[in-house]
Amino acid sequence: MEDRLRRLEDLEAIRALDARYTRVLDANDWDGLMDCFTPDGEFHGLDHAKGHDELRPFFAGLAAGGLTEFWHHVSNLEIDLDGDTARLRSLLWQPCVQNGEPYVAAGRYTDVVVRDGGQWRYRSRTIDFSYFVPLAQGWKPGSATRP
Repeated sequence: MEDRLRRLEDLEAIRALDARYTRVLDANDWDGLMDCFTPDGEFHGLDHAKGHDELRPFFAGLAAGGLTEFWHHVSNLEIDLDGDTARLRSLLWQPCVQNGEPYVAAGRYTDVVVRDGGQWRYRSRTIDFSYFVPLAQGWKPGSATRP
């Protein structure tokens, strides 16, 4: 019973980490965002950053690159828990504003989280975008714009 309870607590803590990541990213809270990653954590998306010294300016630089607003809708979170490591998969739908133009992005997160100092943190976050186009072009489910 204790093992089952511990597993449920771990699953809930991992879901909370996923929700916290979204909140702090949308709030431009870079310290809070760094707390979501292990010190050597990695992000793979349209670009790559590894470790807090690269992750902090990478995320902060999104606005400097013209991404002025973004918000996430993540669904179908799947968690494969194995001791102090878990693999996460989820779908992403992300409206955003880039250079004053609304865009819509869709894809999939594939992440690895680990227990670090008693807390769950991302070791790696990977986004594979399958769709990233100006909203004016319309949402065409099933079409892919990224290799």
